[in-house]
Amino acid sequence: MAGGPMTATSMTRERVYLFDTTLRDGAQTQGVDFSVEDKRRIANALDQLGLDYIEGGWPGANPTDTAFFADPPNLHRAKFTAFGMTHRHGRSAENDPGLSALIESGAPVICVVGKTWDFQVDVALEISLEDNLVTIDQTIKRIIAAGREAIFDAEHFFDGYKANSAYALSCIKTAIDAGARWAVLCDTNGGALPDEVIQIVSRACEIVPGDHLGIHTHNDTENAVANSLAAVMAGVRHVQGTLNGLGERCGNANIISLIASFALKPSLNTRFEIGVSAEQIVRLTSTARLLDEILNRAPAKHQPYVGPSAFAHKGGLHVSAVMKNPTTYEHVPPESVGNVRIMPVSDQAGRSTVLQRLGEIGIDVAGDDPRVNRILNEVKEREYQGYAYDGAEASFELLARRLLGQVPTYFTVESYRVEVERKRDASGHFQSLAEAVVKVQVDGERLMSIGEGNGPISALDQALRKDLGKYSGILADVSLVDYKVRILNMAGTNAVTRVMIESMDQAGNRWATVGVSPNIVDASFEALLDSITYKLFLTTSV
Repeated sequence: MAGGPMTATSMTRERVYLFDTTLRDGAQTQGVDFSVEDKRRIANALDQLGLDYIEGGWPGANPTDTAFFADPPNLHRAKFTAFGMTHRHGRSAENDPGLSALIESGAPVICVVGKTWDFQVDVALEISLEDNLVTIDQTIKRIIAAGREAIFDAEHFFDGYKANSAYALSCIKTAIDAGARWAVLCDTNGGALPDEVIQIVSRACEIVPGDHLGIHTHNDTENAVANSLAAVMAGVRHVQGTLNGLGERCGNANIISLIASFALKPSLNTRFEIGVSAEQIVRLTSTARLLDEILNRAPAKHQPYVGPSAFAHKGGLHVSAVMKNPTTYEHVPPESVGNVRIMPVSDQAGRSTVLQRLGEIGIDVAGDDPRVNRILNEVKEREYQGYAYDGAEASFELLARRLLGQVPTYFTVESYRVEVERKRDASGHFQSLAEAVVKVQVDGERLMSIGEGNGPISALDQALRKDLGKYSGILADVSLVDYKVRILNMAGTNAVTRVMIESMDQAGNRWATVGVSPNIVDASFEALLDSITYKLFLTTSV
């Protein structure tokens, strides 16, 4: 494992340094807009994970980054890094406002981007190739003179190498000779493939020692992690990435996958050492989910190592094998990265799947209990009708517990009605407003509630939770966080609709429920009823 006390084995391993750029390069993701507090939460989580460098952004480039550097996070291990660019041609390094802002930020490490592709130097900078080398040299020397660690971000290095290898190599050598700790080879356009990375990095290591070279890849060919690992195998000892692979276009190398691979794969952890300990590796899943929470999005189900489906086994034969020995279908133990094994129940499930899932939710049933077959047959019949329980675990648990007689009748819905009105407001724009009326019985008492929302489902949710008698307080902290609709057949207006709802409470619990009907509102209401019932069961059964 990575990290921990030095041993005879670890002393022979080579150190690889991890640099996270979520707060700078990851912030360029379409739809991502970090606040100062968001940046502080992420930086602290990365520091607790054991990263070597955390790039906070570009001070002076925008108000958020400027405010963040004005009150930086209190990091205990990682080096806080400011990002900027080499000084402008026509100004000296001492008189360049952008470079001065980086130094005045107080960050102990400054990473500056510079051109290494002769085409970019000519078209973007419109200066001579020699003048570009001078700006690299002078920029790095000023950073060093200010007592900071300097990193040179060799933009477009791989494209530059293919066009003019001698010049691209001269750029990184100039930076190192000027005192830069690292020259980072950037696959800026994300078009390089692993074989090219190995070839080009190997050549770069002949000019600059590998323990002064880094790699920064983008995922435009789905090879960012592979290219990063290939670069390390070829000689670099500094790797950059972002949480969950955030980044513009197709994203950057996923630092979560890189950490897990370095720590858990024998071909890597016997050769290389990272600064993330075995105890910190277990935080990978929670750290990845923290970012999703901040971005208010559901975790990517199929993300390697930490995704909710990364250790999900659906087929009956697979489940049977995993129950005997998990290594039959798992390349690492899920608990090693803080994840969990999931046996989703579906129409492909067998008795072993049902028993495994029942055990996970705390239902102790003997293997020969006839009720297991009842549950299995009910699942298969309902999935034939359009239900899907491999993505709606809460609905499956309720189905199973109902068949076992374990779910009380908290309330009974007598009827509901929804009206949607669309009218012009004072400014002449159309506005939609939905109003729902729900009549229920709780402990023999008849209750009626009215709710309003911007759509029928939000109105139903508001009405249903508004007054459920003694249960209303339990439901006060529940919110709907995801809503998915799928048409199961193309029978025109008679098509069957499946609705999946994901709910969350303030304690951080998340659960998914499903409803099916030819009527989209009925399907939604069914999923909503399961969601509320599940919350009541969670709370009242404790």
